[in-house]
Amino acid sequence: MKIAPLSGFPEYLPEGRIVEQHVLDVLRNTFELHGFSGIETRAVEPLEHLLSKGETSKEVYVLNRLQATEAKDAEFGLHFDLTVPLARYVLENQGRLDFPFKRYQIQKVWRGERPQTGRYREFVQADVDVVGSENLAFHHEIEIPLVMADALSKLPIPRVVVRASNRKVAQGFYEAIGIGNVEETLRIVDKLDKVGPQAVAAMLAENVGASEEQAARALALAEIAGTDASVADAVLALGARSALLDEGLDELVRLVEGANDLVDGSVVADLKIARGLDYYTGSVYESTLVGHEDLGSVCSGGRYDSLASDGKRTYPGVGLSIGVSRLLSRVLGSGLVQPSRKVPSAVLVAVNNEEERQAAERTATTLRRRGIPTDVSPNSAKFGKQIRYADRRGIPYVWFATDDGPQVKDIRSGEQVAADPSVWMPPAEDLHPTIAAARSEDD
Repeated sequence: MKIAPLSGFPEYLPEGRIVEQHVLDVLRNTFELHGFSGIETRAVEPLEHLLSKGETSKEVYVLNRLQATEAKDAEFGLHFDLTVPLARYVLENQGRLDFPFKRYQIQKVWRGERPQTGRYREFVQADVDVVGSENLAFHHEIEIPLVMADALSKLPIPRVVVRASNRKVAQGFYEAIGIGNVEETLRIVDKLDKVGPQAVAAMLAENVGASEEQAARALALAEIAGTDASVADAVLALGARSALLDEGLDELVRLVEGANDLVDGSVVADLKIARGLDYYTGSVYESTLVGHEDLGSVCSGGRYDSLASDGKRTYPGVGLSIGVSRLLSRVLGSGLVQPSRKVPSAVLVAVNNEEERQAAERTATTLRRRGIPTDVSPNSAKFGKQIRYADRRGIPYVWFATDDGPQVKDIRSGEQVAADPSVWMPPAEDLHPTIAAARSEDD
């Protein structure tokens, strides 16, 4: 049987998995610190629900039994994001949830797109959302990016910039200058960083019938950025006014000033963020790694006034999603972070000879009961080989049974001291693998 990796389905070596687990633990702990409750939903949803989001209809993996004989056997698909499952979950449990409902969800999703840098067919997303019943206060649009900024700031990765815009600003401006097809205009402007202003102007002319002046004004809007009310002044200086535009500018200024008042430099207004999907109705967000902007957004989302509806009641929401696998593709692929060791073990218990293996296992059991990750040497080779076994895996301590009693050796420093397995404890920084930004040659 020929073995070959499947493109788009990432698998990590043990040290990569240690980094991934650290990232997930930091995210989970931070989300809970901000009052979000964790949920997990099933991997499959009815196809009719998944296909209702037309822009992903070609990417859904259909779930089908190998011996399927009827069409109904293929009525399910793997979820391609965590928003569709959230909407269904809210509707199914609306009578038992407390609103506003603050939830986080960290799960794998599946998307049948062409694999490329940072894009996979199977990947992990981490979402936070606040969902209201009938209404949702604006202050949650300030809360959500601050949660993500807090979580990302705790990771040993390059600085992440959270950039925000507002759907009402773009829509109000385009309508005020006479561009009718707002959704298509948003999708085109969203390509600005990828294709450049000339290509965007050409697409606006061809696809929405924009005049040269209208295209120029749309591009001028996209160039505006800032962290305070000067953003609104710059937009109004372009000469367009409408009630929707004014409402959007007010919300955008409240967002960036409110967020930066709480955490200085946390959010930047950037009006080239279009987020052309039609379900966004207010604030929209994107986040990029400083120095790695070519990777694209590692965290994005926005406000949607109709996350879910049962025909009687509507549930608005605001949320952000971190592409965990996308983030890891860069930090692991470029060696930006590295674990302190390849395995969880802090201690390797050496085996003098196979007749004494049971005694070594008892020592390991004592250490484990005290919360110390411990492995036992797989053989009773010479101590030098057992030490090399630990060293290759980054295990910092080797435990020996000697004629003078048990001793533990820090193989990094060479220091060896007497130790009692019922009392000895490694330093806190050695107890579990730590994750740190890789040192450059200039450090």
